[in-house]
Amino acid sequence: MTNKKVYIETYGCQMNVADSEVVASVLKDSGYQHTDKIDEAGLILINTCSIRENAEQRIWRRLRSLNYLKKKNRNLIIGLIGCMAERLKEQIIEKEKLVDMVIGPDAYRQIANFIKEAEEGHKTVNILLSHEETYADISPVRLTPAGVSAFVSIMRGCNNMCAYCVVPYVRGAERSRDPGSIGGEVRDLIGKGYREVTLIGQNVNSYNHSVYGKEIRFPDLLRMVAMIDPRLRVRFSTSHPKDLSDELLYTMAEHENICRHIHLPAQSGSNRILQLMNRDYTREWYMERIKSVRKILPDCALSTDMIAGFCTETEEDHQDSLSLMEWACFDFAYMFRYSERPGTKAAGKYPDNVPEDIKSRRLDEIIALQNRLSAISKQNDIGKLFEVLVEGFSKRSADFLSGRTSQNKVVVFPGEDRKKADYVQVKIERCTSATLIGKII
Repeated sequence: MTNKKVYIETYGCQMNVADSEVVASVLKDSGYQHTDKIDEAGLILINTCSIRENAEQRIWRRLRSLNYLKKKNRNLIIGLIGCMAERLKEQIIEKEKLVDMVIGPDAYRQIANFIKEAEEGHKTVNILLSHEETYADISPVRLTPAGVSAFVSIMRGCNNMCAYCVVPYVRGAERSRDPGSIGGEVRDLIGKGYREVTLIGQNVNSYNHSVYGKEIRFPDLLRMVAMIDPRLRVRFSTSHPKDLSDELLYTMAEHENICRHIHLPAQSGSNRILQLMNRDYTREWYMERIKSVRKILPDCALSTDMIAGFCTETEEDHQDSLSLMEWACFDFAYMFRYSERPGTKAAGKYPDNVPEDIKSRRLDEIIALQNRLSAISKQNDIGKLFEVLVEGFSKRSADFLSGRTSQNKVVVFPGEDRKKADYVQVKIERCTSATLIGKII
């Protein structure tokens, strides 16, 4: 390939962002240069997500829209990588002939060889999953240069087998990355000017790695990262409620630079639905976990995921979800209408029998409630003082800066000659539905 510029387009979760950075690193070692201009690329990679149906539909539309570039440049190679590659390989490469290669999330080390095969006119597919691959020895190429915050992948795969979720099938079983390599990556980021890292994985609090016979669990890892530099903010996502231990909460309490925000997906407030989902906890267990958070970390923000209209969900089940949200008073939430994912336990065992109009109505009610709860959360912050890490200019005005609190809330404030990556003390004066607004003290 004479044109060694690669354009990578990423869809979906934080893990996909981290994977794109791993792919960029592998390609850099083979002489490829990343570009953010798709028209000048000789290689286009679409990093995909299969978690939700609407995400897949967006990617289908995007792949079909790239035909115009193929017509302009016969030598252009288009590849599909990530979760959707594993799940829909035949349809994408054989039936619709939209791409030249399909590469699953555990085959990125061989991507340069796959490109050579594509250049020779061979359609390439490698979607084999690994029991060992963590890419621990690969230093990711950050695709947003001069950044403030970076994702650090600490584990891959998932063992939870939630009935609605395709992740275990497209990303394989859990395997935790060596803690030494995680620490090395964090130190490298600090040296490059980053001031915040988010430790990511499908279920970070099940992290478990053995070093010389000693078991390193997630509280140990979190403590290790926090102690690298007290001025480095440390976040993590996502936590499974069944694995949220008091030990983890006390570890957070011991270190001020571990951010006071926990994303704790509930998915439903109904015990019957939670059992069908194979979530391995009850409503009561979940509530006890939140009580522990409130006791040990009283200034901690909580966010969640909620699914509307899961298989056989009744109006009573739906009301249980609303009442759980009201009780927990979540600061923010990701909310979805259930979409059946082929190959999951739910698709094979449970009827997707909640009508779409009822799913939509229930989702609307969940969103309306969360909007009210989020507004209460922000209004409660008025008059308070927060340390904010400056991430850049406000989208609306170059006279204002934007950053986030430890609780992961966005704050906008007059710049006053401060710059990106500075820590500032901001007093909150008012709020909008999405943003806190204040001034530097």
